[in-house]
Amino acid sequence: MRFDEDSQLDTSQVQDTRGRGGFGGFPRRGGVAIGGGAGILGLIVFVLLQLLGGGGATTALPGIDQVQGADTNLKEECKTGADANAKQDCRVVAVVNSVQGFWAAEFQRRGAQYQPAPTRLFTGVTQTGCGTASSEVGPFYCPRDGTVYIDLGFYEELQTKFGAQGGPFAQAYVLAHEYGHHVQDLTGTMERVGNSRSGAQSGAVRLELQADCYAGLWANHATTEPGPGGGDPLVERITEEDIADGLNAAAAIGDDRLQERFQGRVNPESWTHGSSAQRQRWFETGYRTGDLDQCNTFKGSV
Repeated sequence: MRFDEDSQLDTSQVQDTRGRGGFGGFPRRGGVAIGGGAGILGLIVFVLLQLLGGGGATTALPGIDQVQGADTNLKEECKTGADANAKQDCRVVAVVNSVQGFWAAEFQRRGAQYQPAPTRLFTGVTQTGCGTASSEVGPFYCPRDGTVYIDLGFYEELQTKFGAQGGPFAQAYVLAHEYGHHVQDLTGTMERVGNSRSGAQSGAVRLELQADCYAGLWANHATTEPGPGGGDPLVERITEEDIADGLNAAAAIGDDRLQERFQGRVNPESWTHGSSAQRQRWFETGYRTGDLDQCNTFKGSV
């Protein structure tokens, strides 16, 4: 995955609170809070309670005043696509810019207006509109404050704990999935699903698989959508090897793979995100078709 070296990055879309604990005031929004992306299996119950049914209540976590992290200045360090090709932090900015640029154009094509959402980088523990969250829950989207949260240490865990191959596009897939949840929030899909029960065909799984399809949809259009300010596309190249890395990451965080890895048995009745095969299939559906209408995971069997 390569970015156009001359493209300009918009760092205003990414908030870097690493080393500061990520605290602050958050506007509350309507809708049901649902954590997306990948979380460690052992803390799935925590994720569900906090982000699915927690009602925004906070939970005290140890070490909250001792959070340490990188002291970066994204505005100074991340100016162009060349910076995104060289630095992980800047690649996050570029991916967020590209994903949101695509969705703004897609909404416009359908006569609607896209509402941007920031990505907040944190280390260890952060306060969100959905409650206090540890980096152990993995990347997630909080609809109560309309923000994507990620501790970039998750990218290393994706390989070391979950066995994924990793790579720049695998990292981009994670962010694109979370912005899929933002789109579901804006369109009312998330609210209609509500606190769905778990299970291989549940509303919760269908919501996650649609976010995977939306991630694939972005990947299909990433090299053709105009970049920030209407210039050349920010993403210059996505190869089939990149797509393979994305599919590998999707498989690594499938419910069946996680259950087998951490519990030693597979129980489809407790699935919340979908199996490895389901996640791969729906990402590919979005990527191969490039058609938003093909991402309806709420029709028929998934």
